[in-house]
Amino acid sequence: MELKDKVIVILGATRFDWKFESTSYHTAKFLAENNDVYYVDFPYTLKDYFKRNQQSDIALRIPHFKKGAKGILDTGFPGLKILILPLLLSLNFLPEGRIYRWLLRWNERMISARINRIMAERGVDEFVFINSFNFHYPGVSKMLSGAILKIYHCVDPIITGYDERHGFVSEDLLIKNSDLVICTSKALYRDKIKKKKQTFFIPNAADLTVSSRALDPNLLIHTSVSDIPKPVIGYLGAIERRIDFDLLIKVAKMNPDKSFVLVGPTAREFVPQEFEEMHNVYFRESVRYDEMPAVVKGFDIAMVPFKKDEVSATIFPLKLFEYLGTGKPVVSTDFNMDLLEFTFDSVRYCHNADEFSSAISFYLENDNEEAKAFRLSIAADNTWARRMSELGSLIAEFYPEKKGKN
Repeated sequence: MELKDKVIVILGATRFDWKFESTSYHTAKFLAENNDVYYVDFPYTLKDYFKRNQQSDIALRIPHFKKGAKGILDTGFPGLKILILPLLLSLNFLPEGRIYRWLLRWNERMISARINRIMAERGVDEFVFINSFNFHYPGVSKMLSGAILKIYHCVDPIITGYDERHGFVSEDLLIKNSDLVICTSKALYRDKIKKKKQTFFIPNAADLTVSSRALDPNLLIHTSVSDIPKPVIGYLGAIERRIDFDLLIKVAKMNPDKSFVLVGPTAREFVPQEFEEMHNVYFRESVRYDEMPAVVKGFDIAMVPFKKDEVSATIFPLKLFEYLGTGKPVVSTDFNMDLLEFTFDSVRYCHNADEFSSAISFYLENDNEEAKAFRLSIAADNTWARRMSELGSLIAEFYPEKKGKN
């Protein structure tokens, strides 16, 4: 069942101009191909404003912060608009309790009032509302006058200290306030279906129009990795608590003739000094999403070295299918074996450092065009177009039922 000609409002988990691609914004772009989508930009607070007033990203938004402002930005996608919210109160420092929840309702009223006003001005009296992992504002959906179908898109576990402060309470409220819950990993699905019967599993995917550019023989390897001695075993993404540094230290020691490069924003407090000082380990700054193909083209093997724990078991990483979409061999820890259902034998999942090292040696010695073609075929089966078609069909199925009840 195809979803067409609907109005969809998505409260995003990231800002639309964030240099990394996100599930939230991917969802908005693909649903906008056949629908009118308003991506509600992740809100700025007063703290953000005074901290970052001179930066270009907030300067773009300043004219839209005041009450009654236009609030809409155009994008390069005909069906997609950005909806900028007014400045909100900075509340996360408060302890969980009645005062926090009372002030939070003020913020939620500010958000919903902006959405309701813009929908009214544009003659939209009914729409689908998707909260895409912005669990910080669980009550917004209840305040939207035209929201026929309310969806919570759960894309990650709650793990950071900032999110945990109020996130568990807020997420439970958000699930309660939603008609449907969509999860991007089976572990998240198994958890959320205990709280909401109408919970579904639609995994993350890759944008092959971007990752396949790594196959272009004319594409130059990104300068950040072009000078690193071959062979290069690379990781592209956030370098933080989920990385299994203990395993990587062992693997790097076992392979002194190979280079291990990690490209992305680095939370230094999680990186062991021993690993950082190893002669064959390289850290590189984060790059824009459109630079990803040139970076991965410089890898001989791509890796996903995540810890195996309760948090990682809920992760269905975008980068896995992006790697496969570049044609590169992929070596991963066995952090989430639900992935086998989607990757089959295209990825080597390793239980320990010895297996990880052996997988690296295997690919360097035995990789071929047939294996590369198989990886590309797996990526082609796990595209955003396919996933968003599944999401669209689900919305199209439930929309008439909810509209009838409303």
